[in-house]
Amino acid sequence: MTSPFSSERLLFTPATPQADAIPLIFAFPNEYSVDITSLGYQVVWATLAARSDLDVARLFTDIHEPLPANPELLGFSMSWELDYVNILGVLESLEIPIWSRERSHSHPIVFGGGPVLTANPEPYAEFFDVFLLGDGEILLDAFVHAYQEVRHADRDTQLKHLARVPGIYVPSMYQVTYQSPDGAIASITPIDATIPAQVQKQTYRGNTLSASSVVTEKAAWENIFMVEVVRSCPEMCRFCLASYLTLPFRVADVEDSLIPAIEQGLTVTNRLGLLGASVTQHPEFESLLDHLNQHRFDDVRISLSSVRTNTVTEKLTRTLVKHDAKSITIAVESGSDRVRKIVNKKLETDEIVQAAVNAKAGGLNSLKLYGMVGIPGEESADVEQTVAMMRSLKKAAPGLRLTLGCSTFVPKSHTPFQWFGVNPQAEKRLQSLQKQLRSNGIDFRPESYNWSVIQALLSRGDRRLSKLLELTRHYGDSLGSYRRAFKELKGQLPDLNDYVFDRWTVDRVLPWSHLQGALPQSTLEKHMASSFPEPLAVGH
Repeated sequence: MTSPFSSERLLFTPATPQADAIPLIFAFPNEYSVDITSLGYQVVWATLAARSDLDVARLFTDIHEPLPANPELLGFSMSWELDYVNILGVLESLEIPIWSRERSHSHPIVFGGGPVLTANPEPYAEFFDVFLLGDGEILLDAFVHAYQEVRHADRDTQLKHLARVPGIYVPSMYQVTYQSPDGAIASITPIDATIPAQVQKQTYRGNTLSASSVVTEKAAWENIFMVEVVRSCPEMCRFCLASYLTLPFRVADVEDSLIPAIEQGLTVTNRLGLLGASVTQHPEFESLLDHLNQHRFDDVRISLSSVRTNTVTEKLTRTLVKHDAKSITIAVESGSDRVRKIVNKKLETDEIVQAAVNAKAGGLNSLKLYGMVGIPGEESADVEQTVAMMRSLKKAAPGLRLTLGCSTFVPKSHTPFQWFGVNPQAEKRLQSLQKQLRSNGIDFRPESYNWSVIQALLSRGDRRLSKLLELTRHYGDSLGSYRRAFKELKGQLPDLNDYVFDRWTVDRVLPWSHLQGALPQSTLEKHMASSFPEPLAVGH
């Protein structure tokens, strides 16, 4: 059987490692076809592999390149919470202790990055030696340079040196005290005065954003060349990690960055993915569309990630249809104007209806919408408004296939809604939507409520969860497995309700209080207060 690596078409030139290059394994804790479709993984790998002072081997759960006998660095890119199970499996397969405290100088330094670990690394703190918080454009060079300075020192010296680099977080250099073994956090302090009290997430502010470094038919999105059009989102919906954690909103320079990247990518494939939380909000998106509408690109298939609803014009949809797109995706959050105001979604129902009309007029077959239940302040009547909105879309654009994907609100770190818990009524609200929408011929795709509970646990967890996660992996990733593990660890950490469902007070020490995101807590508190001019009852 031929290796998937042989199908890769590289868009960068890997360096030839020099004689004393640092042996490094770069892992993605999932299968090759999934991981090679991650733009973040591709870009980090290319950045590392282009350095002659590193000797990089890639590792996936189903395949790997020839691995060094004595790696000095082992990195993981993590973009899905439950992949921690695979990380522990990889460590065991390489005969590396899963607990960082049990590693010696003979073991590699285990580092991690990616959206999950930047948002809240604490549940995984006992498994990693180092976290890189923020954008790889800044952090990777700083990390490798700092490691080189202490490459031949003892492990404790290495970790202390790395902990002083902006954006590099070494959990063992911080002591967490608790009000009681199963109580709230009392304090998080560095172990000595040379370690910064807060680690600041690093933000790349340039206008050359990411683009694929490899195209392959073995990817889950076959032969796709991806280019990042925008980073972050200017809308700042109060629950949204993709916006708040990655601020400020940045756009790729069309003439000097985007178009040259696209031109290079289209020399090896005719499938193009335009990525970003809100790609159509690029100020020059129209001129990018005009460029792609040239006859020489007629055979190029274009995919867009989620777009802002009021930018769904007939021109946009006709362009997408011309380039083989069948549908478009918009995030509406709720059919209720009141709930959209709560979350700062600057969108009216008639704009959503117009997007559906434009999608059909432009020739698209279907429109995918993303919604959410259990948003703080939501009432049952707001859920009925979502049903009414979907019915009005069906009436306004007959024949257009409508799909509503719906999740449960999950509190995310570094957002104004981080203090709210999951609403236990969300499960019933998902069931109600399913019953009403499917009877109206609307495709309803709910995300698992139980998965949302696990997501919230990991989203708001502290480092005491590392023990729970290690226990849970042997039971499976069902909610029942987590409940069983909580029972076994009773008295050693707070209960599930505290992490998932309880409303936290703003004066509480958060698990990530020592990790500074894009905005200070005082700003997040103001944004939360702006959503609720009247104090919200604890039950919401």
